[in-house]
Amino acid sequence: MTNWNPERDSLIEFIADVFERRAATAYLGEAVTMTEHMLQAATLASEEGAADHLVVAALLHDIGYFTDHIAGQSPDDRRHEADGAKALAEHFPPAVAECVRLHVAAKRYLCATDPTYHDQLSTASKLTLDQQGGPMSEAEVVAFESLAWHRDAVRVRLWDDRAKIPGAPTMTFDQFLPLLLRG
Repeated sequence: MTNWNPERDSLIEFIADVFERRAATAYLGEAVTMTEHMLQAATLASEEGAADHLVVAALLHDIGYFTDHIAGQSPDDRRHEADGAKALAEHFPPAVAECVRLHVAAKRYLCATDPTYHDQLSTASKLTLDQQGGPMSEAEVVAFESLAWHRDAVRVRLWDDRAKIPGAPTMTFDQFLPLLLRG
């Protein structure tokens, strides 16, 4: 399976294929693969006892890198959060899709509101921050804080940032599958 065809494949089959085959590639200059990164983020969320929607959002926060067919263009870091949210919106609760959509904005928000946050980012994440618009302005911070899911998106972002450790033990995709099937 290469691209998700909703008439042919279930979204869950597409996601499983991403984790099994497509996400075994390098992750934008990080020392882990996309699969390792997404599994690490979800494992961190699970270990912290996060609600199911947050675990699913942590697991799928970068799925937009693999949904180029939905957006009609190649994967692009400047759009992966929107592409991922669009793919998930019809199949998962709004909390999942919104956390995926807002996880990049959450990085920009944290850079604007936490003076220590930027220095904790990986080199690759600092580079993509510039592509993503840099730290938020004061007006953008106010607008972000008015969004229903902004606090949850910040949590997903923090797991995302910590999920870049080569060889870190994680739960398997199959262990997360029941959460995905519940929607």
